[in-house]
Amino acid sequence: MSWPITSSQGIASLELLPLIQSPADLRQLKAPQLPQVCEELRRSILKTISQSGGHLGSSLGATEIITALHYVFKTPQDKIIFDTGHQSYSHKLLTGRREKFAGIRQFGGISGFPKRSESEYDVFGVGHASTAISAALGVAAARDLKGEDFKVVVLVADGCMTGGEAYEGLQNAGMLQSDLLVILNDNQMFISKRVGALGTFLTKLLTLGAVRGAEDSVKKFLERFKFWGSSILRLAKRARVLLFPGMLFEEMGFAYFGPVDGHDVVQLVEVLEHIKSLRGPILLHCITKKGKGYPLAENDAAMWHGPGRFDLSTGQFFKNPAMKDPPPSYTAVFGKAVVKEGQRDSRVVAITAAMPDGTGLDRFRDEFPRRFFDVGIAEEHAVTFAGGLAAEGCRPVVALYSSFLQRGFDQVAHDVCLQNLPVTFAIDRAGLVGEDGPTHHGVFDLGLLRMLPNITVMAAADENELQHMLRTALTLDGPAALRYPRGLGVGVAMDPEAHSLPIGRGVRLKEGGAVTLLAIGSRVHPALAAAHMLDDQGISTGVINMRFVKPLDVELMRQAAAATPRLVTVEDNALSGGFGSAVLEALAGRGVDVLRLGIPDRWVEHGSLGQLYDLVGISPEKIALRVAEWCKNVPGGYVHDHR
Repeated sequence: MSWPITSSQGIASLELLPLIQSPADLRQLKAPQLPQVCEELRRSILKTISQSGGHLGSSLGATEIITALHYVFKTPQDKIIFDTGHQSYSHKLLTGRREKFAGIRQFGGISGFPKRSESEYDVFGVGHASTAISAALGVAAARDLKGEDFKVVVLVADGCMTGGEAYEGLQNAGMLQSDLLVILNDNQMFISKRVGALGTFLTKLLTLGAVRGAEDSVKKFLERFKFWGSSILRLAKRARVLLFPGMLFEEMGFAYFGPVDGHDVVQLVEVLEHIKSLRGPILLHCITKKGKGYPLAENDAAMWHGPGRFDLSTGQFFKNPAMKDPPPSYTAVFGKAVVKEGQRDSRVVAITAAMPDGTGLDRFRDEFPRRFFDVGIAEEHAVTFAGGLAAEGCRPVVALYSSFLQRGFDQVAHDVCLQNLPVTFAIDRAGLVGEDGPTHHGVFDLGLLRMLPNITVMAAADENELQHMLRTALTLDGPAALRYPRGLGVGVAMDPEAHSLPIGRGVRLKEGGAVTLLAIGSRVHPALAAAHMLDDQGISTGVINMRFVKPLDVELMRQAAAATPRLVTVEDNALSGGFGSAVLEALAGRGVDVLRLGIPDRWVEHGSLGQLYDLVGISPEKIALRVAEWCKNVPGGYVHDHR
């Protein structure tokens, strides 16, 4: 059965993509051949992502833009910088990585995002949104300082324009007036649609400068009527917004061109050839469609944003055959629990940063639309906005991925914790996240949060504990954070109703006489499995689920230290400043042997969760191995820090 890919061009008998080892090869083609290249790029992306999973819709949508950029600009001398980065698959295929593309996002394979160490064509590494304009302006400013001559182009998706840093970069670019081309990839999910005959007509006029000349003529004409004063000019400017969607960018110092059809690669080449020689900051507005070329992805952008493995001909997702009745995901459990809390307490409101589905808040949104707020890709605003809600008696729940919460750290400190406001942070994707790699691993939140006064920090060992921790957080009079990992739950039984947990109290899960494992969050159940392995080796091992990183259950730790000569901390957070560090601080001067297991002081690459946990030594097998070696080989009498 053929793949359901739409095409108006058809595929020629001779494939072109295998002939392209670099953009220089692409530039040897004639412009009418570029639609075929785009078609082949889509086929390659679909074939690979259907087999391995990955970011699909955005990469399909950006194919023509990326192809046109590499065709018109002399990369790598000219620099292309991506925002977010998950739209860059065509870029990777065109820049010498076609033979490696089948291994994208897999352990040992190429990254799913631009990565400086991977290719000279990857000018700036990126995994988060709204950063590219600032980075590109920095590259342009460095070029100017060094007296060099190359073009700097930044590709920004419209969703990234909801982030404040994008506008900080725009205003600074407008002020510096450095040569910089911003391509706005508008997939009709942020800026209003304006395509068709009028859009094409305006594009031609703007490209040729006719409209600008007309505007100058109108301004001079109006200035002749001095008795009207300046108010008429202000009125004229306001009226201009109705005709020209680029008014905002023009006011920030950019020359605006567009909108153009972002899927007409030949027209894109023509427009880019016109504007590439212009000086100063320029913005080209392109209209695209996420999932372009694969009808299922075109019709459901959310579902096909980052799918797992699927059947390309039918669109059916493959399930793990080993799991006939899989447990719910942590995200789903949180989504259900927060709805229950909203039903129980009308003060509960929910906030997310452009991720209602990804965080599980879509259920809350549907149940309580007036109490749900999606602030766009603006984590800083989300946190301070929550602080304002809390100051007026609401009980806000801010659901963010761990790696995205980092962007709002100052606001957590200054706008929530300093004022001791009852804001609950639901931290999804805590710990290692797998194939998305180091830009998305959530391994720093424990260290960042535990240093702040007033906040209570919890980590759920399983899905049942998660619902209880959410209830606990919402009963506190100050800020609280609960973290939980990506993926499916452990499979424990769920209590029918949530209840509050004793603050700062851990739970002893297993007695032992030789060593005690102090585990937190997603490493609790692996620690239990490791303890049974150690028992089989003759090393009697106890396990404690600490539950709280702040406040710590110091009394329970001291009891464990008295019962066993050695303690081991196990966490899926960075060892530097994390849970293990908190334990060392609490037990300082007591002469207790402590082995810390967690994320080492380096960036962890992408791969499956099993591979990565094994790599850093916190899988059940590696925990058992490292503890056994330590117990047999390390003398007592001092604190041992094992990294």
